[in-house]
Amino acid sequence: MMASMLYLGAGIGVGLLYFMRKKREPVSEKLDRKDLPYVLGMVALDILAPILLMLGLKSTPSATASLLNNFEIVATSLIALLLFKELISRRLWLAILLITLSSLLLSFEGAGALRFSPGALLVLLAAACWGLENNCTRRLSDKNTYQIVTIKGIFSGLGAMLVALMSGEHLPSLTSALPTLLLGFVAFGLSIFFYIRAQKDLGAAKTSAYYAIAPFVGALLSYAVLREPLSSLYLPALLLMLLGTWLLIKDTLSLNQAQ
Repeated sequence: MMASMLYLGAGIGVGLLYFMRKKREPVSEKLDRKDLPYVLGMVALDILAPILLMLGLKSTPSATASLLNNFEIVATSLIALLLFKELISRRLWLAILLITLSSLLLSFEGAGALRFSPGALLVLLAAACWGLENNCTRRLSDKNTYQIVTIKGIFSGLGAMLVALMSGEHLPSLTSALPTLLLGFVAFGLSIFFYIRAQKDLGAAKTSAYYAIAPFVGALLSYAVLREPLSSLYLPALLLMLLGTWLLIKDTLSLNQAQ
């Protein structure tokens, strides 16, 4: 239900922004029938991914989950290469390897257990879904951004709500729903809006590189605000992920300079 409220807040908030602005995009930028497969894929994955994330967060510290979300970069880049033929440099491949190793370390429950945390694996699966969703959205990024985010938010939110109701959850009270809708508008709606605008010029893989800073902010806040303890594997995983993220950003900057 929380996933539903977050996406509904994104769709409703950005939709209101669209109706409040005076300038209108050309008709050529509006979504049409040819975009339907990507719209459906975007909505379906946006229903599944946050549900997996919420389930994973039940048994995974938010600092760890925040860094694990960087696996979204790996999934986005691989899908962009294999399905949509975006170019990936050697430096980018090295960055992907480092981020993957970091994600594996963060998923591991300990040398004695020799097994992976189910919660962490759910977070990784959510990140993989978002990686595919990023590529679906990339196919639409030349169209009306307000329209894309509004459709994504409202239909993904309604889909998640249906899943929540079928699983026995109840609608939240107004005092719980309003702050969650507002959080969804800021953390999902505005974030997705700027992300899609960036994809127009950078592509799916490169935009993910810049987006990589977000999990580090989340990890810092979880430690500073929530006082969540850090595991022994947290620091080496963080260093690997920082190095991988630095390589991603350096690769993006060098490509932009070459162009």
